[in-house]
Amino acid sequence: MSNSMKAMRLVRGISQSLCIVLLLLACGALSAQNNNDDHRVRNIVLVHGAWADGSGWKGVYDILVKDGYNVSIVQEPETSFKEDVAATKRTLALQDGPCILVAHSYGGAVITEAGMDPSVVGLVYIAAHMPDAGENEADDGKRFPSDLSKSGAIKKTADGFTHLDPAQFHEYFAADLSAEQAAFMARSQVLNLAGNFKAVITTAAWRSKPSWMLVAGGNRTINPDLERWYATRAGSHKVEVPGASHSVYVSHPKEVAALIEEAAQHLR
Repeated sequence: MSNSMKAMRLVRGISQSLCIVLLLLACGALSAQNNNDDHRVRNIVLVHGAWADGSGWKGVYDILVKDGYNVSIVQEPETSFKEDVAATKRTLALQDGPCILVAHSYGGAVITEAGMDPSVVGLVYIAAHMPDAGENEADDGKRFPSDLSKSGAIKKTADGFTHLDPAQFHEYFAADLSAEQAAFMARSQVLNLAGNFKAVITTAAWRSKPSWMLVAGGNRTINPDLERWYATRAGSHKVEVPGASHSVYVSHPKEVAALIEEAAQHLR
């Protein structure tokens, strides 16, 4: 056999060996990634806020489900704070393992109380209230008054339930959504018992569990400065969506889902 043929066989053998090594490395990296995915928290429970229902989570839900998460949406009745907490715990009881509890707006007070459930390993607040024990969101809101609180857009029924004037819903609640979508949300809003905003927290789950906060930069329902203050006090990991309305969970589902998934990966 000539020297050139021996050299060619040697090169071919080295190339084959190199390919095998690279293939093994790739398989190892893929296996490690799969192991990381296997150990992430897979159960996500979403809680809506006042004057809304669970349907607003559809965009976030679709992303999370596509990415392999088990997602449940609480439909709290808004007839009392106690019943809203109970509805959340009822859904938590259906989970098959640890979960991330996520809330928008008034739902933040709900998960602050319900989040003491042992199945909850982390809390994600989306443009939400985050009261401490002994506090209520109505008083916390006075720290940094919102545009909505200075308006006359909040109406009350004869039996003590609040709702937003449909003519002003787009302006204060959902400015970055289309007029048509905001109109539908306004006409399908769930009326919230006025006393719910003054419900006092007994134990704040964020005091003992990790938390995340998404600040909606253009929020006119909850002052963004209050959201930032909440996050700083709790030591929450904070992200901001500049210009986003209070309905950021509807208008920016990718950003919201990304923060939830970050929490799930962190807590695996």
